[in-house]
Amino acid sequence: MNDTDPTADPPTTGADATEADGAGDADAADATEAARSPVLLVRENREYLLQPGERMETDLGILRVPEDVQPGDTVETHLETAFVVRRLRGPDLFHHFERTGAPMVPRDIGLVLGETGASTGDRVLDAGTGTGVLAAYLARTGAEVLTYEQDPEFADVARENMAMAGIADAVEVRTGDVTDDLDALVDGSDDVAPARGFDVITLDTADAPTVAARADELLVPGGYLAMYVPFVEGSREAALAAEEAGLVDVTTHETIQREFSYGERGSRPDTAPVGHTGFLTVARAPDAPNLVDDSTETTDGD
Repeated sequence: MNDTDPTADPPTTGADATEADGAGDADAADATEAARSPVLLVRENREYLLQPGERMETDLGILRVPEDVQPGDTVETHLETAFVVRRLRGPDLFHHFERTGAPMVPRDIGLVLGETGASTGDRVLDAGTGTGVLAAYLARTGAEVLTYEQDPEFADVARENMAMAGIADAVEVRTGDVTDDLDALVDGSDDVAPARGFDVITLDTADAPTVAARADELLVPGGYLAMYVPFVEGSREAALAAEEAGLVDVTTHETIQREFSYGERGSRPDTAPVGHTGFLTVARAPDAPNLVDDSTETTDGD
């Protein structure tokens, strides 16, 4: 008599067992990686960005972050002051990265992401790293980013910021001028340059028109170029360079946003924050740049 329940799943053996073990190992690795990601410890108007296992002295007591800390946990100082653990998100990078200048603000980054559709598996060429907020956002979408920063000290800070955000493996911060490497990036002799071209190019640098002039060589068919420029004269030059390079759908937007205040007397736009931040020019590489529409040609007999 067979006592095995016919409705039960069969035992896992052989290759199936190996595959299951591999999946378990992958899950364990993912959990370990999640546990090592930085987290925010929040109490009222205080926020501390810390790594699992890190120790920090505050006026509310000494914080010791457990190695296995998870978002939603509560961590107490030695004075029994409680902090809530929050998962790090994109806007937190803007507030907690060490700054080397004025970084691109989240609303403008949102326009870049929305207009280019940067996503998992994309290869992005970025120039004008600065603090690295845009590069970090791009990496957090699942893209791999090669970003250029001319100032060596700024580049070092950006690398530290990428490490702090847990995305150093997805972002290569290269010290130098991107225009010096354009030939190598185009012909593929640069080890990092993808053979098929970049999916997205983002530029926040004064020499954006120089890069735009070769965007047709750098981008995959249908890839996007986004150029963030502080002055309208620069945005015009960038747009013209993109058009002359054969890119299509070239548009320029002024990035402006107004916050509203709600009071007892009524509601009105807030006059305190600066609404305008810059100009964003977006263009796209044609899907088939060498395609000739024969339907528009005429013969000698016509």
